[in-house]
Amino acid sequence: MIKELQVRVLPHQAASMQAIARYVADEQGIDQRTVTHVRVLRRSIDARQRTIYVNLTIRVYVNEMPADDIYAKTEYGDVSEGKVVVVVGEGPAGLFASLRLIELGLRPIVVERGKDVHERKRDLAAITRNQKVDPESNYSFGEGGAGAFSDGKLYTRSKKRGNVEKILNVFCQHGASPDILADAHPHIGTDKLPRVIENMRNTILRCGGEVHFQTRMTRLLVQADKVVGIEAECMADGQTKTFRGPVILATGHSARDVYRYLHTAKIEIEPKGLAIGVRLEHPSHLIDQIQYHNREGRGKYLPAAEYSFTTQVDGRGVYSFCMCPGGFVIPAATGPRQIVVNGMSPSNRGTKWSNSGMVVEVRPEDVEGDDALRMLDLQERLEGDCWEQGKRRQTAPAQRMEDFVKGKLGYDLPDSSYAPGLVPSPLHFWLPKMLSSRLRKGFETFCRHSRGFLTNEAVLIAIETRTSAPVRIVRDKESLQHVRLEGLFPCGEGAGYAGGIVSAGVDGERCAEMCAAYIQNS
Repeated sequence: MIKELQVRVLPHQAASMQAIARYVADEQGIDQRTVTHVRVLRRSIDARQRTIYVNLTIRVYVNEMPADDIYAKTEYGDVSEGKVVVVVGEGPAGLFASLRLIELGLRPIVVERGKDVHERKRDLAAITRNQKVDPESNYSFGEGGAGAFSDGKLYTRSKKRGNVEKILNVFCQHGASPDILADAHPHIGTDKLPRVIENMRNTILRCGGEVHFQTRMTRLLVQADKVVGIEAECMADGQTKTFRGPVILATGHSARDVYRYLHTAKIEIEPKGLAIGVRLEHPSHLIDQIQYHNREGRGKYLPAAEYSFTTQVDGRGVYSFCMCPGGFVIPAATGPRQIVVNGMSPSNRGTKWSNSGMVVEVRPEDVEGDDALRMLDLQERLEGDCWEQGKRRQTAPAQRMEDFVKGKLGYDLPDSSYAPGLVPSPLHFWLPKMLSSRLRKGFETFCRHSRGFLTNEAVLIAIETRTSAPVRIVRDKESLQHVRLEGLFPCGEGAGYAGGIVSAGVDGERCAEMCAAYIQNS
């Protein structure tokens, strides 16, 4: 017999499969010895009241064993003789586009400007050690894209649930924990995601695709308003390579040279709204106390607490973004004379800090001018200001939270996870007023909902600018091709059509499907 149940239990009752089995047996009047297996289908924490509950949807097997298919597997065949599609970028959009192309019998040739996911680690360590950023290998560029070393959160508000489930199942097939299929806010973890990404690349290679690292696209090959391939520079020897086929352009939200090339080549792009602000870091124990309404914090059975805040201030949204419980703040610049911060968490979310982006909505009409790149220019100006404030190193300008809200100067800072180091700085004074005034009012609002949140134990670290792409590459809604150029499929977060790992993966699959239809009809 198989029963599917929805239960609401205390944290210690949800701590293990044995504990859940005991609870179900008692509630259902079943002999526990006959409960052969329990599978959790959905799991979420309800921390709205003082008593914390865990909501579970479970499948209980009585006197029978479950099938082994915890997740749905996708078959990937040999495409070594298939028609070629050029995929530019091997972040989530490029990876999922490539795998979907293989499903459809097409041969992906992936061109990635950065290094493979393991080689990237050395360059990331050098940012802290040498205070220098490799412009081709950093937290944004390289195999896995910006998501590979910035947490691996898989939560999306996308309504395309079928596609989202497919993305999660493909991750499981390549080594992610099946827990991501059940958790309300699934998360792989920065420590485990690189191995999953490597497995996805190996599937592409095993099936006859190609992956070229340290190979940067320099221009599109266009014939009669049709994209027929790309030229690319091999970073190792400086030689130019040509790759022919329709192009899925999945270069990520920080490939500013690509945006400038498109603009110069008069390939239609438009400015896109951004969210800009800071990383706000608290002691994780304090966030646990606030969110779980308990002086003792999370206790033995609960995970590091998360939060989500949103409000409107002077006609613009102010909200938390990419919350990383038990995580780190990281240096996410992609070139010299920039300071950019982001957040990440290991799979156990076990550090003594919790951080989140705290950002303000900025629309194109908020920035002077009519240039398509004006939002990109705004990002660069703010990142350059931070570089100056940070003493022209990767040491980031920072200010205690309460000092920022009260407009007070401060000369010391709390301990922080930000490895390159912090520099005391009056963010309230030099950040643009459209950001600082709205952040200040937003923090005051958030504190009214969560007493203790506004505190000088917390620190603001500047600046968070890479929440999304500053540009949208205009494409047709039906075919997903560029509005003017056949054979060009702008894709994912870098094209302005996704926000995060899962939505980028969904868009990658859609672009692959439209590319396959284009090839079939050509």
